[in-house]
Amino acid sequence: MRYCTVVLGVSLVLLPGLNARGTDDKDTFFNGKDLSGWDGLPDYWSVKDGAIVGATPNGLKFNTFLCSKKKYKDFELKFQVKLMGKGWTGNSGVQIRSEIFDQEHLAVKGPQCDMGDVYWGSLYGEHFGGMMKQAPPELVKKVLKPDSFNDYYIKCVGKHVTIKLDGETTVDEDFEKLPDEGIIAWQLHAGEPMEVVFRNIEFKDLSEKK
Repeated sequence: MRYCTVVLGVSLVLLPGLNARGTDDKDTFFNGKDLSGWDGLPDYWSVKDGAIVGATPNGLKFNTFLCSKKKYKDFELKFQVKLMGKGWTGNSGVQIRSEIFDQEHLAVKGPQCDMGDVYWGSLYGEHFGGMMKQAPPELVKKVLKPDSFNDYYIKCVGKHVTIKLDGETTVDEDFEKLPDEGIIAWQLHAGEPMEVVFRNIEFKDLSEKK
């Protein structure tokens, strides 16, 4: 997204079944115990009770991300997310098919499935041209639970991206500028103190099945 700080807590729930290589998807995504397979600034990211937690207790002057070391093409990702901020509602997102452009701050550019304010459920281009598809504001207002966990769903196949917020589709179309592959990255946004929690993560790599 664009303007806030967040804490992330995530517990892992693997979608049933094995991928085409006969291996468990969680082995290459998130093991629920530590940040193996991920790069993030250690001052802001940790794993607690099976969840990824991103926190900025003193605020943050730049956007930073917890970045997968592996690149992904087609995939399906489900999780629950809650934003908590001191003096604001917080701001976060999940980068898809993205890349790191600032190694010092682990800043990322590319498409982002947005979380925060009226932009929940939108597809935003982080250092990638700005808003790609905004979720309908009235729909977001109707379904969003600002003080609780929200269900978030992302599916990326070819040039097509689908995003659902609490079961309601907010984005579902082709994007010609979508990169062919890239990292997945959880965001902590610049701003006042905040935290974001991602839990009950389900991940499925669809690339091998095509």
